[in-house]
Amino acid sequence: MAAQSKQSAALTSPGYLIPFITVTLLFFIFGFITNLNMALVPHLRKIFDLPYAWAMLAESAFFLAYFVFASPTSKLIETIGYKKTMVVSLFIQVAGCLLFVPAAKLVSFPLFLTAVFVVGAGVTALQTSANPYVSILGPEDSASIRLNLAQAFNSIGGTIAPLIAGAFILTDSAKLDKAAVADTVRGPYIAIAAGLLILGLAVAFSHLPPVQQTQAFRPGKEGDPVLSRSIWSYGHTVRGAIGIFFYVGVEVGLASIAVNYFKLQGMSTAQTASFLVSLYWFGALVGRLLGSWMMTKIKAGKLLGIFGFVAAALIAISMFTSGQVAIGTLVLCGFFNSVMFPNIFTLGIAGLGPMTSKGSGLIMTAVVGGAVIPYLLGALADKVGIQNSFVLPVICYLYIAYYGMWGSKPARTV
Repeated sequence: MAAQSKQSAALTSPGYLIPFITVTLLFFIFGFITNLNMALVPHLRKIFDLPYAWAMLAESAFFLAYFVFASPTSKLIETIGYKKTMVVSLFIQVAGCLLFVPAAKLVSFPLFLTAVFVVGAGVTALQTSANPYVSILGPEDSASIRLNLAQAFNSIGGTIAPLIAGAFILTDSAKLDKAAVADTVRGPYIAIAAGLLILGLAVAFSHLPPVQQTQAFRPGKEGDPVLSRSIWSYGHTVRGAIGIFFYVGVEVGLASIAVNYFKLQGMSTAQTASFLVSLYWFGALVGRLLGSWMMTKIKAGKLLGIFGFVAAALIAISMFTSGQVAIGTLVLCGFFNSVMFPNIFTLGIAGLGPMTSKGSGLIMTAVVGGAVIPYLLGALADKVGIQNSFVLPVICYLYIAYYGMWGSKPARTV
């Protein structure tokens, strides 16, 4: 019994610490790129004089890629493995970043959306391969802890991205024409493309072993009867996918509209508002670091439920207040968002065994919530104002709380 407890407490399986560290660094990449993309919402709104709903299409294009490519990526993983899929994903992101150059030169909104979609396709493949890879690099009991630590690096990237956007992309100058404003994206995205190219080559030549320690986590071989089962028959996985839909949608929607919301609440410049958005993501970083410790004391589902209820309460307070209180309560949501993705994900794939890649594909497809919820939030903001539109995030957080407390309990496992 003591030996079993010790094994369950291990962060990774023997020999998998270096692969865990390597893949964790990739979480920084998609955290940075995802959040830099969110900074494009106020930027595109200014360039093309768009309503909130249309500006939110930058998010819709990015997260639509999850809906299109998550399931094919799970097939790609079964064909070429986790490592090669990660390398392919990084090179796809390079291509997407380079598309921002002609988009800025031509000042073309459709081309901007195309570039965002291609980058999103690469990030989708990276997430779909990296999340389960981290989850299965050790005992299933510590999967949530591993994923929380990895997601902490996601948050570091997310915290830095708004600062980069505020310094190099966003501008309050009324003297610049549309072409000059659009041109501010070229330098940052060229630099990102170069960095991704180097990282892709580094991962390609690094030692990331195939996960072979336990058959329970490997994709089943052709003809294995378990693979004929439908992933939709696993209720906790389906409900987890709905949870990811709401979580990604609400986190992205709030971050995307935050710059405009903070300026309405009295922030004088886009740079100051971007700094507050950076604090929102810094809260997620702190929460993920603390979350890894808290989950040694509190079960993942219960912690998820508590954080969901608190986040709903904070947004409700922001709806009915103004100034610093309205700003502060939204920023605090970053902290309570922190454990939601890793906990929903690991609860959703629990007990799937050789169907883990299918479960991961379904859950990552649900990240399309980042395309749907922000657009709906923007459309609501156009009609009833930003604060009244926050009723949608409250609903999202309440479902997440339900999933943590009750909906994540599996009725069936492999």
